[in-house]
Amino acid sequence: MSKVKTGVLVVLGLLWLAPVYLLIVNASKSVDGYDAKTVWKPAGFDLFANFGDAWSKASLGSTLVSTTMYSVVAPVLAVLVGAAAGYAIVVLKLKRGFLWFVFIFGGTIFPLQMILMPLFSGYANSGLYDTRVGMIIVYTAISVPFSAFVMRNFFTGIARSVFEAAVVDGGGLFRIFRSIYLPMAGSALAAIFILQATFVWNDLLLGLTLSQSDSVRPIMPALTGLQSTYGGAALPTVLAGGLLVSLPTVILFLAAQRFFSRGLALGQF
Repeated sequence: MSKVKTGVLVVLGLLWLAPVYLLIVNASKSVDGYDAKTVWKPAGFDLFANFGDAWSKASLGSTLVSTTMYSVVAPVLAVLVGAAAGYAIVVLKLKRGFLWFVFIFGGTIFPLQMILMPLFSGYANSGLYDTRVGMIIVYTAISVPFSAFVMRNFFTGIARSVFEAAVVDGGGLFRIFRSIYLPMAGSALAAIFILQATFVWNDLLLGLTLSQSDSVRPIMPALTGLQSTYGGAALPTVLAGGLLVSLPTVILFLAAQRFFSRGLALGQF
């Protein structure tokens, strides 16, 4: 029975790795040597040349700083706001706390596509359109509900006696939150940050809708310029660009794998 399970897992693993293999193999081919009939067959290794071609044609350098800022600042703010909301609802027993939680988490009920037009209109009228501040605000707002959901569940699992002992020792509410609850929730906070940073980095829809200039536009909308119908880059260049912009999130997962796996269990030690 164990051999059957192992065989099934191996097959599933190979199926999962097949698109990755196709991506790397075809991104490594030369522009002139690419043939759609031989996508499974390796031919040459021009990956780094294609990286440089994609970098220059899509102007990825001008968008990298902005995307990195969005992927760090917005998830950090969302994690802190979500943790504060969970702390207030669960630990401080906020009046009508469950209704507040439903109100916060209700932001995930409607599909993002439904609010694009009013969001665009509001940004255009308020002067936030095509600004870094506006992008950080919207990325933070859409990341808070999930953060609040996870942190509320996490703080529910902490004994009430921890808070009562801290109050008896003379700790203020903010100090208890900063010095006790946030450190205890470190792994859960790290998991939320990784997930939200990955979402922001890979976002295309909001970047296309709320930004225009190269200095503000995220990296994914910039990458779509390689696939334009007229004057678009060759497929190896497009694939190399996709592989290049995906590397930061892969590195993030590998570097924080231990914290992420612990955070999947809501941070329990």
